[in-house]
Amino acid sequence: MADDAGEGEQYGLLLYYKYASVPDLDELVSFYQSNCSSLGLLGRVRVAPHGVNVTVGGKLSSLEKHIEAVKARTLFEGTDFKLASSHQPLNDRVAKECGFTSLSVRIVDELVTFSSHPLLKSPNISNAGRHLSAVEFHSVLESAGKILEESGNDNEGLVLLDARNLYETRIGKFQSPDVETLDPEIRQYSDLHSWIDDNADRLQGKNILMYCTGGIRCEMASAYIRGKGTGFENVFQLYGGIQRYLDQFPDGGFFRGKNFVFDHRISVGSSDPNILGTCLLCGCCFDDYSARCRCAYCRMLVLVCDNCRQVDAGTYVCELCQKHGKGGPLVSAVEDGIPEESLQQIDLKTHPCPRGIGFGSPRKLRILCLHGFRQNASSFKGRTASLAKKIKNIAELIYVDGPHELPFIYQPPVADQACDSESSAVQRSPPRENCKKKLAWLVSPECCVGSGKTEWIVADGPFDLLQYQQQTGGSDISLAHLKKVFSQDGPFDGILGFSQGAAMATLACAHQDKFKGEMNFRFAVLCSGYLPKIAEISHGTINCPSLHIFGSDHGKDRQISNTASKDLATYFEEGSSVIIQHDSGHIIPTRSPYIDQIKDFLHRFI
Repeated sequence: MADDAGEGEQYGLLLYYKYASVPDLDELVSFYQSNCSSLGLLGRVRVAPHGVNVTVGGKLSSLEKHIEAVKARTLFEGTDFKLASSHQPLNDRVAKECGFTSLSVRIVDELVTFSSHPLLKSPNISNAGRHLSAVEFHSVLESAGKILEESGNDNEGLVLLDARNLYETRIGKFQSPDVETLDPEIRQYSDLHSWIDDNADRLQGKNILMYCTGGIRCEMASAYIRGKGTGFENVFQLYGGIQRYLDQFPDGGFFRGKNFVFDHRISVGSSDPNILGTCLLCGCCFDDYSARCRCAYCRMLVLVCDNCRQVDAGTYVCELCQKHGKGGPLVSAVEDGIPEESLQQIDLKTHPCPRGIGFGSPRKLRILCLHGFRQNASSFKGRTASLAKKIKNIAELIYVDGPHELPFIYQPPVADQACDSESSAVQRSPPRENCKKKLAWLVSPECCVGSGKTEWIVADGPFDLLQYQQQTGGSDISLAHLKKVFSQDGPFDGILGFSQGAAMATLACAHQDKFKGEMNFRFAVLCSGYLPKIAEISHGTINCPSLHIFGSDHGKDRQISNTASKDLATYFEEGSSVIIQHDSGHIIPTRSPYIDQIKDFLHRFI
């Protein structure tokens, strides 16, 4: 790697963040691009409507000039600038993975991705926990069992909550003999809110001390906890994170091991020589991530000592994947050239094991597809062939049959009867060739009397064009069928439904909490959808990012009305839905601009 610092000039790293309302994003981006480029700084700058997050490296003198320029802007009043001297990146591979081969200045929606549902609202940062200085934090741990004077709740306990990822905690953490320490053991920060929800009883009524690397993750997480209301008010966070604590207590204090950092230093330790981490394979003391060994399934960093890498340089399976029964080699264990910040976004709970991907290739989304009324997996696959082809680089579509087999019925032609309905039992005359099974989701099992027979019979009355509104009788059977599909063929990132399949997907979205762990997915794509008539679903209550695709007022969808599909979106939480209206009838459009909007939605989950 080129020595940009120049002979005799020391290299350094600068890290800081600031939550504040940014009045002009483009102007601030221009400032960073101009200032950092002129000073020869490399690294990552993330600008959001609510603040900035910066990690840059270069000459120490240049970093000091950058700090002065930033301080001159009133927006950054009170910012904690963490400046440290450092060696330059060890090699080009490490530099590239940590983002130090170029300057990257980007506008983002969030400084850190707190929720694994990126379309849902983030916690109100103004409700974050009270900041404790390193000395105050240390004092509380030192006098464990005594309650912070400000809380006034003498009988309530104290817990220490680590807001970092598992691979970070494996090489260093706070330890106090008299304080319960909670390690969520998450793969990525966006899993933390789910852990908080699942463990609320361990937090309610407690004084919660939170910490992370530099403080930014605690801002969002503490606000989320406090937002839960009564019993969650007493949340305190280590200001400046572990980095500032080690500055104040160079012997480590209550912190054991090393502090993992997201730059080419990889980790920073205290004067304490003891090693907390252990090798994944042999169990010996080891805490060096510089080899960048990763789990073959979820891509999380793992610790593998030098001796074990020489003996077994193939693939490794992290402790979480082992815990969930994963095993067997899939992809290279050492990642080359993928930025650390990108790898943090992978979530095994909603991402399957990599399937057939090459070295360094991004994993495709897996989307479960539910067909419409009187269709089947095969016919729906044919109808969506164009969609599958156009999104093949980002998603794999998996098709499944509905659980109810329908009888073969048809209605003779009637003059002036214009209906090409998929949802209204459509067949006007029996075909001459054999037909594949006609299947459904939400219908009552009684309507399937006669299924399995191959002969066609005439309907005993006119078809009801609005019959789809009454299709709810088989919902329990349909949900049980979906759970089985998730168990046998999952996991899936998302679920896509068309017409009655969209109604079924909506039902799955509404029951996500009930079937947590059995039927997990991160988003839904609802095409020509409508609301199944289930009493417990009410407006604004479905907590799942969703894309709604349906015909406009003049879209000529003669099966599901524009009003029904539009109304469906209102049952999802405010701000969680994206709507695409088209003029193509009862189909999923794949021409521009619709396909571009579909891709934009899916890209948010990669």
